[in-house]
Amino acid sequence: MINFIKYFTKNHHIKIYIIQEIIVLTAVLLALESCSKTKVVASLEEQNLFSLDYGSFEDQINLFDLNGIGEINTKILMKNGFFYIANGEAKKIIETNSYGDLLSLYYNSDTNPSPSFTKDSKTAGATRMSIAYPFNSISSIAVDNRKYLYAVDVLPSGRQVVDSETNQIMDQIVLRFDEKGNYIDYLGQQGPGGLPFPFVMNIYSTDSNELVVVCRTINGYSVYWFSAEGFLLYTIPLDEKKMPNPEKGKTDNEVWLMIDNVIPDLSSRTLYIKLDYSSSIIDEASKMQSGVNYDETLLYPLDVETGKFDSPITIPPYTLQIVNELSTETHDIPYDFIGVTNSGWFFFMISTETGYEVQMVQPNGQRILKRALPVDYNKNLYYSFSLSDDGILSALFAKEDKAQVVWWRTDSLIQAVIKN
Repeated sequence: MINFIKYFTKNHHIKIYIIQEIIVLTAVLLALESCSKTKVVASLEEQNLFSLDYGSFEDQINLFDLNGIGEINTKILMKNGFFYIANGEAKKIIETNSYGDLLSLYYNSDTNPSPSFTKDSKTAGATRMSIAYPFNSISSIAVDNRKYLYAVDVLPSGRQVVDSETNQIMDQIVLRFDEKGNYIDYLGQQGPGGLPFPFVMNIYSTDSNELVVVCRTINGYSVYWFSAEGFLLYTIPLDEKKMPNPEKGKTDNEVWLMIDNVIPDLSSRTLYIKLDYSSSIIDEASKMQSGVNYDETLLYPLDVETGKFDSPITIPPYTLQIVNELSTETHDIPYDFIGVTNSGWFFFMISTETGYEVQMVQPNGQRILKRALPVDYNKNLYYSFSLSDDGILSALFAKEDKAQVVWWRTDSLIQAVIKN
């Protein structure tokens, strides 16, 4: 289960990359230009599943805390047909089926009323389960095949640690609950009870119930790979300065790379690292740097056990076409890497003028599918996407009066392509 969400990151957690800002700013300005066009891509049908009202009751979510400051911190996850919504604003996690029926509620009793159906019910015959836990500021969640629930939470200020070398704050832990809702313990960098993590980008559970914690650091990323029992197996530092750079030495222009995202494989101990490459633009007349040009995106598999990179897959960019009165310009923009399925297909996504476009790449890179996901931005105030293990793309859309849960059967599309 791989979760993707658009949000603004906190300055004290993440290093600001100048090259990234230039690329993003360029993309935004281009998208706002009049008469922009892209090639026509077939649309994928959106299926509405259920809606959630806003409020504080057990079957409601709270996205708009008028006393809060900053980004909305609510994420959706789909696993084996069940939906899990980590509602950071309300300090609770709800589990539902595909019809929206509430199955489990994990909640902070200081910020939520006791559920109406029961009080801390975890008996064998109960159809719904409630678990009280003093969440502080939950964000990413994961669920394994045993139905163990993992949730990233922030420690109180008195228990936070500052890295003496980088001055980076380490304040996040991963809480563990078993299939009956019993709290097990929390995981830190060394395992149960370990030092807190730096900023956690996301957490993932593999087919063998191993947990992967992906963190952002000053120099790039750091990945912590745990066994099903919670013991640390591997720590993988990913320094951007040490990543493969096939462009280096091929040109006199300066070349940069940026790690866009890191996502684990579900069936093997492999990390997929998406690298975006850019180079300087030199003005021929002045021989001075006049800008930065996006060059290409490569997806590198990294064998966690050996530490060796495999051959990369080239990921085609999204091409934005700008039509002016006298000319037509095209600009390549890299997709966001959002996940990999248990069948090995890689998923990428980008926002467009009419919604989103998803790009699905076959494991060997030989076949690529693109589909448009029409979304009315004016009717959606916030969104969170999730890619399931079997390749179903789901989303939580926050509208003015309620939140809507939808999905697109991208798994059926892939299966149809494979059969044909």
